[in-house]
Amino acid sequence: MSETTTALVTGANKGIGYEIAAGLGSLGYRVGVGARDETRRETAVGKLRAAGVDAFGVPLDVTDDRSVTHAAELVERLAGRLDALVNNAGISGEMDPGWVQDPTVLDLEVLRTVVDTNVMGVVRVTNAMLPLLRRSASPRIVNVSSSVGSLTRQADPDIEIGPVMAAYAPSKSFLNAVTVQYARQFAGTDILINAACPGLVATDFTGFHGPRTPEQGASTAIRLATLPDGGPTGSFFEDDGVVPW
Repeated sequence: MSETTTALVTGANKGIGYEIAAGLGSLGYRVGVGARDETRRETAVGKLRAAGVDAFGVPLDVTDDRSVTHAAELVERLAGRLDALVNNAGISGEMDPGWVQDPTVLDLEVLRTVVDTNVMGVVRVTNAMLPLLRRSASPRIVNVSSSVGSLTRQADPDIEIGPVMAAYAPSKSFLNAVTVQYARQFAGTDILINAACPGLVATDFTGFHGPRTPEQGASTAIRLATLPDGGPTGSFFEDDGVVPW
């Protein structure tokens, strides 16, 4: 089994996911670039390798059981174990003008699609990769969430949290809750699992609106993926510290 530390980042072909992969690679991790689109995936791998990162492509659709199973088999063949899993892949779902998802007219199919990717996809990938993570001396799991999933902030009228997003925001609240359940299940083990908020980052996900760069957005996830033994678990972080649930 290779002694090289290996990370898998889902949705790593662009934006925050790419910068998480680049950041972990710069720290010496061999990085699996998980992505559905072959052309974008291989372009990202090539760019990372040109920057000196030991990167390899992982065909991965987080909504497809067979794709996830094949991804786990590929990582096992190439690395033998997994030291860090960053569940970054996510979607916002169809929006009305103004980036609004009105709950009173919400298409349930939009809700199903968002939850399938943002929540079920995380569970699907995490469970498939767990046997490989358990082979690591210091396994880390990071779920990329959002402050819009904070019920505390959403419910406070004095906090500007953005428009109503009746599919995306609850999917991140759901993801946060799932993260806590994993942490409870992993209690007493070496596996640390946390949620990370990248902040409002200027990527195609946000229509390139936002004060933060993808590199800045990746910083918290990178920190959580490289926590020392005994670090926090079952928590929700942003650059400034803990995000309230």
